Amino acid sequence: MTIPRTRHTEPPRYFRAKMELQRRIGDLGHGDTLPAERRLAEELGVSRTTLRKALAELSAEGVLRREHGSGTYVAPPKVVRVRQLTSLSEDVGVDGKTVDSRVLACDHVPADAETQAALELSRGARVYRVTRLRIVDDEPLAIEIAHLRGPLRGLAGRLAEDGASLYEALRVHYSREIAAVEDTVETALASPDEAELLAVPTGHPMLMVHRLGRGVDGVALEWTRSVYRGDRFKFVARATSPTATTGVAAEPAAS
Repeated sequence: MTIPRTRHTEPPRYFRAKMELQRRIGDLGHGDTLPAERRLAEELGVSRTTLRKALAELSAEGVLRREHGSGTYVAPPKVVRVRQLTSLSEDVGVDGKTVDSRVLACDHVPADAETQAALELSRGARVYRVTRLRIVDDEPLAIEIAHLRGPLRGLAGRLAEDGASLYEALRVHYSREIAAVEDTVETALASPDEAELLAVPTGHPMLMVHRLGRGVDGVALEWTRSVYRGDRFKFVARATSPTATTGVAAEPAAS
């Protein structure tokens, strides 16, 4: 089969400016300041309007941080979130970062239709709803709303005592082990309430993750909606082929 040729087109000027900015940023460190817009536009040979479009994209991607009246700075590296059978506390803590949780609410409420279907509950069933603000190195980065199958008597007090991983609290105090999860990741825009908690503008790009967690017996135990700052997080999924071998077979030694 012959693949038809496509006519070569020159990339837009803003995109070329963006690529050049990324190259320059690679030589800078976290917190370094970029030159003023007028000077930067002159150096790149583009208009300030074109430059601002390139800067806006790099800011949305978490490469730069723009502060009104202050300047444009190189943003810190994104927090890596490994989607596996662990919590944010366990994932991020491995990198030496501090992870704190502020419990905003812990209620025993009737399950809404979505939660009822996800957790395979009967009509009228109640769940424990835990809303937490997740803070990494003193910066609020995520909001998690977990819906949990009961009974979990005294959960609010347990979380206040432990103050760390919800999964750890479930394991230690309720013998609840999340053995399998299914994550769905999509993009979203920050609502006014989310924007206020995360100190970002309304409509800021977010990553939204729905997680369904099941116990060792296959029973659905957790249905969580999490929103992460899209400019500060990246997700990594790891898998191993079921046919991969974990060792090398020994050959008999020559006699």
